[in-house]
Amino acid sequence: MSTLKEAIAQGKPMRELTMAQAVREALAEEMRRDPTVFVMGEDVAEAGTPFKVLLGLVDEFGTSRVIDTPISEPGFAAIGVGAAMTGMRPVIDIMFGDFLTLTMDQMVNQAAKARYMSGGKFSVPIVFRTTMGATRRSAAQHSQSLHVWPSHVPGLKVVMPCTPYDAKGLLKTAIRDNNPVVYFEDKMNFTTKGMVPDEEYTIPFGVADIKRAGTDITLVATSSMVYVALGAADKLKELGISAEVIDPRTTFPLDKQTMIDSAKKTSRAIVIDEGYERYGVTAELASIIADGAFYYLDAPVKRMGAMDVPIPFSPALEDLTVPTAETVFQMAKMLCGRA
Repeated sequence: MSTLKEAIAQGKPMRELTMAQAVREALAEEMRRDPTVFVMGEDVAEAGTPFKVLLGLVDEFGTSRVIDTPISEPGFAAIGVGAAMTGMRPVIDIMFGDFLTLTMDQMVNQAAKARYMSGGKFSVPIVFRTTMGATRRSAAQHSQSLHVWPSHVPGLKVVMPCTPYDAKGLLKTAIRDNNPVVYFEDKMNFTTKGMVPDEEYTIPFGVADIKRAGTDITLVATSSMVYVALGAADKLKELGISAEVIDPRTTFPLDKQTMIDSAKKTSRAIVIDEGYERYGVTAELASIIADGAFYYLDAPVKRMGAMDVPIPFSPALEDLTVPTAETVFQMAKMLCGRA
């Protein structure tokens, strides 16, 4: 049951949750299932994080398992790595993805390499749970999408859900994984609603989801950009252009074949990501498609990412820095010869 479509087809009982509710439910279920799972970070207990995603967890599990920390990301990230190496399964809450800059040594030099450097004797079952995404008016130090950084590092798995169904299933998989996982939630998606099964489920890493089938052009999109791609697909439909929307869901492990097969079918592709375009996720995914589907392509693979500037505080300027349904629509029209 790796996709919502499969769950619906199987007749699973459903209810509607927001993405925030789905994340909270996944954490609560895993903490009930496994007493070694705990949450640690800034304002995770009484405040339930600034986005209120974890609100109420401390009431059930207490302050020994939902632990508020000082404002010291390097310190509590290091505690988490040590706890993971000695039998616990910590979920380390990094309030904003921008603050990964403070945890890179613990993630990249410690957690990612412990299994390799110990010849498999040590594992680090830790989840670094953090945020990404602009257009929330949070300015340059609280709006970046830095998921390409951990995606670049051997030993780290990177998850980017966009729906409540995916958020819950992938977080449960992340917590159960014996390797370090960096789990990104787009701040703009927390209130997004979607159907989630009543029963227990997990989603395997490295399996992309075809969010919308199509025949004329492939739109590969990550996190909140999936909704941008779906919006562009609606506009393209009015012109008689059928767009297929692919959500990789994990940048590592990465489902290369689904993207390649889609591009072979449609003969055109655009990769859309909210991270900075230069040296970014769009470059990696576009190169995979260009290499794997080369003889089937009728146009170059195009990529659309964040503009090469710090995220502005000005709403009018901030909205210009990331792809929108309209800019993706215009690019797709051009690729399909309808500009």
